[in-house]
Amino acid sequence: MRITTLLVGLALLLAACRPIPAPAVAMVGAPGVGDPIFPLLGNGGYDVQHYTLDLTVDVARNLLKGTATLRATATQPLAAFNLDLLGLEVSTISVDGAPAHFTRSGQELTITPGAPLATGAIFTTTVAYAGEPTPLADPDLAFIDQGWNHQDGAIYVVSEPGGAMTWYPVNNHPTDKATYTLRVTVDKPNVVAANGVLTEEIDLGEQRTYVWEMAQPMASYLTTLVIGDFVRVEEPGPDGVLIRHYFPPDEVETLTRIFANTDEMVAFYSDLIAPYPFAEYGVVMLPFPLGFALETQTLSVFGPEMAMEGVNAHELAHQWFGDTVTLAAWDQTWLNEGFATYLQRMWLEDKLGRGFMDGGMRQYYAGLKGFKVAAPGRVTEAELFSEAVYERGAWVLHALRLEIGDALFREFLRTYYARYKNDVVTTADFIATANEVSGQDLTEFLNAWLYDAEMPPIPE
Repeated sequence: MRITTLLVGLALLLAACRPIPAPAVAMVGAPGVGDPIFPLLGNGGYDVQHYTLDLTVDVARNLLKGTATLRATATQPLAAFNLDLLGLEVSTISVDGAPAHFTRSGQELTITPGAPLATGAIFTTTVAYAGEPTPLADPDLAFIDQGWNHQDGAIYVVSEPGGAMTWYPVNNHPTDKATYTLRVTVDKPNVVAANGVLTEEIDLGEQRTYVWEMAQPMASYLTTLVIGDFVRVEEPGPDGVLIRHYFPPDEVETLTRIFANTDEMVAFYSDLIAPYPFAEYGVVMLPFPLGFALETQTLSVFGPEMAMEGVNAHELAHQWFGDTVTLAAWDQTWLNEGFATYLQRMWLEDKLGRGFMDGGMRQYYAGLKGFKVAAPGRVTEAELFSEAVYERGAWVLHALRLEIGDALFREFLRTYYARYKNDVVTTADFIATANEVSGQDLTEFLNAWLYDAEMPPIPE
């Protein structure tokens, strides 16, 4: 008994002498994720799971009153954290129901909760804000006013790459995808189109609230909101997918005819890659020129000059590659645009034959080589949406297909998509998957297509 007592006493003494681990020190989350082109987009220290945006919009005066509620998980001990928000006036912020202190500097909205947040803590942040949203202008991307736009009595949102912060507080980088609920109240007779599924319309007399649910993860640049005079046109698609478009009233008949084969495109890509990843798809056609179309998730935004079969095939292909499998850094836009460009041509190849594909790609090759178009693998801001990422990016895929053959190329598309579905991807991930599926080390071959200034010879 005495020996036992002595041993117990010794154990207690040793335990008392053992150093107690210091509690984790709460830090301020980083004001950006360090993107190679846009280092201040996004924020560190947390991961958003869901956004609920309650918005009241005065369309005629372009005024927005909103409450954004974010459910997130702390990925480090947080004494404070940032959201991205450009313009608009913030009135109050709470974290888990308690008032929180906040400051602003440029696009950075810094929030200090009443008590630090521990790693792994799930917390809810509510931001009340209002004002007249102003689009983000970038001289290197002068063709697009990013984010919230007001024109000719309509409102539309096209945010790639950074415009989401013009209309709601957000962790504004593709590496933090989340699901969304959008509740938007407008004066009648305005119609609201947005991402996902329209789950409810609430009649409020002179106003109406539209409730949209985006149940699958979505990058912030893919969020959209279009408000104005539109007619919703529906048709059943393959495997239970609903095709629903929003067209200007005087163009319904013409546009319905132009987009009539959208269901066939959904079926083609579903067979080629994997089942369509969302419940619904369609386009919203603006009543004025836009100069481009954008693959906003489940509801692509079009200008009327883009109402063409090839563009429709391109934006739809993005729902797999770009929206579901999304670039992890903005200097690798070829992972979005090269895929959509090549898949658009695969849709046309299915109709017009392999000769159409090979002949067309060789013509593009000659043009790209002649004009010394930059390599796609790592582009500058000015090259984000250039021929480097569209045409040379498509050639990366065509070269891979020529090198490994059709069967393995289709297996590659399916494997790559399945592995990175609802996630983000890098060029290194692309190469690793190609190596795995082909059973070859294609690293040097693909690096030449991705990074060499001079285009490599066409594989024979």
